[in-house]
Amino acid sequence: MIYLDNAATSFPKPESVYQALDRFARSSLANPGRAGHRMALAAEHALDDARHRLNQLFHGAAPERFVFTLNCTDALNMAFKGVLRAGDHVITTDLEHNSISRPLRAMELAGFIALTRIPADRGGTIDPDAVRKALTPRTRLIAITHASNVLGTVQPIAEVGQIAHEHEALLLVDAAQTAGVIPIDVQEIGIDLLGFPGHKGLLGPTGTGALYVRPGLELRPWREGGTGGDSSSETQPKQWPYFLEGGTPNVLGVAGMAVGIEFVQERGLESIRAHETELTERLWRRLDEMPGFTVFGHRDLNRRVGTLSFRCEALPAAELGGILDQAFEIAIRPGLHCAPYIHRALGTHPEGLVRVSPGPFNTTENIDRLANALKEIVS
Repeated sequence: MIYLDNAATSFPKPESVYQALDRFARSSLANPGRAGHRMALAAEHALDDARHRLNQLFHGAAPERFVFTLNCTDALNMAFKGVLRAGDHVITTDLEHNSISRPLRAMELAGFIALTRIPADRGGTIDPDAVRKALTPRTRLIAITHASNVLGTVQPIAEVGQIAHEHEALLLVDAAQTAGVIPIDVQEIGIDLLGFPGHKGLLGPTGTGALYVRPGLELRPWREGGTGGDSSSETQPKQWPYFLEGGTPNVLGVAGMAVGIEFVQERGLESIRAHETELTERLWRRLDEMPGFTVFGHRDLNRRVGTLSFRCEALPAAELGGILDQAFEIAIRPGLHCAPYIHRALGTHPEGLVRVSPGPFNTTENIDRLANALKEIVS
């Protein structure tokens, strides 16, 4: 199977991740605790090690400000339900994944918040001035994806962050498509809340992710329960990160994610991104040679990640994806990609598009196999 669906989850993982998961599961897979037997301490150490790696990767203010979550969706929900108050105004965009769109829309429908959605241009980029014009005295939060999971276009989050802080609003960034691919300095950019998965660009297993919360910003707890340390408090202990980490964490997954981060840092984020965008550009050039294909998004590789979506006039996206899977053993992702607003803006709703997202282990031969398969199918 040629796997080209890394925007959904990366595959394969580095061999070192598989080895770490097996080793940890056999020797250290206990419930983490800051006191107790050696396996519990080893599990707690694995969490601490991963927090330090995340703090270095994203240039955070402190390791304890990284809260482990189930995935990026969990992190974003934790942020929204932790910081938003009745009557707040939120600004977002039509590029967003449903993990931003759905919770905010539900809050809007409930009358809890007011919501403004900024449209992207036809190339798939938002205008920071449109964000500025949408601000109101009640704007509490600007929630924006770093890169579109449909178009691969990178958004001007630094400019948006500056606008947010000029008006005392918070900046939340969804880094689902950029964590492990584009360098992110949360302090330099001024990111108040950063949500990201561990299973995509960080090359860890599924069921992993984290939320970064800048110091001084307090949230209401998303879940409450045991913390492995303070068991006497009647309510959730205030100590970070345990304040937002009620219950047993996915310590095995986090241990694997830490090794994935190590692999990414050794190979280099710039190198990984260049490899992936060059593969999508190679596919784009092949599609240009074939009639009946339309690629969406702008072509500037400096403002893209390795995700490319296209429409085929001859076949619906779902049918084309099924043929590639069954007849050619090529895995791509057809449909709306959990981002219906941008598909409506593009005129590709409800059928959607075919999305191709190579990863660090894909090759030019993989892309050529896909292009040749598409040519054979439509001919």
